[in-house]
This record gives sequence, C-alpha cells and structure tokens, in this order.
Amino acid sequence: MAVLVLGGAGYIGSHTVYELLNQEYDVVVADNLQTGHQGAVHKDARFYQGDVRDTEFLDQLFQKESIEGVIHFAASSLVGESMTNPIKYYNNNLYGTMVLLNMMIRHGINKIVFSSSAAVYGEPNSLPIREEDPKEPLNTYGETKLAMENMMKWTSKAHDLQYVALRYFNACGAHSSGYIGEDHSPESHLIPIILQVPNNKRDKISIFGTDYDTKDGTCIRDYVHVTDLAQAHILALQYLIHGGKSDSFNLGNGVGFSVAEIVEHARKVTGYDIPVEKEHRRAGDPAVLIASKTKAETILGWKPAYGDIDTIIASAWKWHKAHPNGFKEV
Repeated sequence: MAVLVLGGAGYIGSHTVYELLNQEYDVVVADNLQTGHQGAVHKDARFYQGDVRDTEFLDQLFQKESIEGVIHFAASSLVGESMTNPIKYYNNNLYGTMVLLNMMIRHGINKIVFSSSAAVYGEPNSLPIREEDPKEPLNTYGETKLAMENMMKWTSKAHDLQYVALRYFNACGAHSSGYIGEDHSPESHLIPIILQVPNNKRDKISIFGTDYDTKDGTCIRDYVHVTDLAQAHILALQYLIHGGKSDSFNLGNGVGFSVAEIVEHARKVTGYDIPVEKEHRRAGDPAVLIASKTKAETILGWKPAYGDIDTIIASAWKWHKAHPNGFKEV
C-alpha cells in the first residue's frame, strides 16, 4: 500500500516525500507542475503529472496504484493573489478538493491529511491561538482553506472518511541535505525574500508596518521548519491509520519573532548587511500570530526538532546560496 502525495513537487510536499521515503513508505507523487518543480521530486517516488481537478486523471491513478492514504498539498496559496483573483482560489482549492473527495469515495480510500492554514483564524482574539478559537478569515485564501476543512467535516459524516487538517503558521527552512528547498515565483515568504539580498537578487528588503503594538513595531509571526511540518503530516497519517478520529491541529513552534528580529538573525547567519526600507502597513496583516502547539504534541506526539531560529535560517541559506536560481539551471 502506498501514500499518495498530491502537490508533492511543491515546497512542503517535496519535503514530506523525502521524510516518507526515509521512513520506508511506498510513495506516489502527483503534481501538475504549475508551481511545483520536477527537480524537487525524489527519484524513489513514482511520479504522475496531472491535476487534482481532473477526474479522469485521478480515476486512472487510483486504479493503477494501491493507495492507503492521501496527503493533500495541491492548492493555490498566495494571499495577495487570492484577493485579486478569488475565482482561481475557489476553483483550485475547493473544486479540486471536491473532485478528490469524490474519487477517494469511489475508490474506497478513506484517510486524508491536508494542509490548512493559520489564515483560517484571521485576527486572533487571544494568544497563543488554539484550535477552538474563532475562525474569521481576512482573505480569500483563508476562506477557501476553512471551506476545505468544512467540506472534509461534512463528507466524513456522510461517508467512511477520516481526515486531519493541519493549520500551519509560517513555513520556512530547507532540507538538511541541501537537495531541496523553497522556490516560489513570485516569492512571498519573508525569510527567502530577506536572503535574496546576500544572494545579490535584490538591494534591500521592505518592512511593511513599523507601528504595530509589538515590542519593535513590526509584525510577529511563528516560524516552523518545513521538515517539522513534514513529520507532522506523517504522524497525522499514522494517527488515522491507527484509528484516530477526524480532527484539526495547529503546527507552530509556539514562539514569535518580529520581522525586524528575523532580519537581524539573517544578518548574523549570513554575515551580510541587509538594508531595510520601511513601508506602510499592508491591509489584512494581523500584528501577532503565535500558535499553541499543545494539541499536536499531546495527540499526535509531534515534537518540532528545529526550534532555534538561527538553525532554521541557516538551513534556508544553505539551499538558497547553493541554488540562487532555485531549481532552474544556473
């Protein structure tokens, strides 16, 4: 029996494939390569190029492969784009999930772990954020992730389907081998954007908002290493295989760093001066987002191995320094 990783050529998906193979799982990867990279797919995984919205593609894949469980990363994930092109996000994230669930039911596959997001919470009422806190998304991306969770919930009640939704906070870092890492176009994550300066890809970085009610006026976020996220997906799948009930979990380190602090740590790790330009706030950016990881630790047994922010940034720098053009040939 194999594990199907949808979106397994993407950032978090490819790292999860590496960890699954390291634990001797049989792994099948499916990705349409619109944002993923062929070079990120591990050579020991069986790869199928296709789209989660394509019923015929999924039908043929499920007929050919004996799938025990699905890990679902196949979704659009740019907050800004979700506000300018919301239909794309409903089509890819919601319609794609609807097609997937229909095909899983048809083929008798009843275990799925999928990537949700801290964006489902919106502006938190209290910190750290707990799973039962109110869900009031501030953008289309978060709204579609919450709708995906609800689709899973009602489908699980109507059919023999068990799911785990993993709400991650700020994914970051790269695989310890240096073989794979983060390569988005356009890049929207803070750490790789900062590292573009010492990599001679930009002259400076912009900090959007220096007047928040935080210790230094800049936004505070919870950064979690991509390999820790990968391990959580495997633990969640094992939890379902061993009879665990459907549930949702936050994935974060439970510690917050401000944007200004991340810049300072990046200077320390890289040894480069990183010029900063202060800009006005962006609409919809909460001041502080920090996760409670208690539930994931207690129920899934998840223990993040990369809690030190310098170690996280160093792993990212190792990848970006060696691959200044990402997965493209230099």
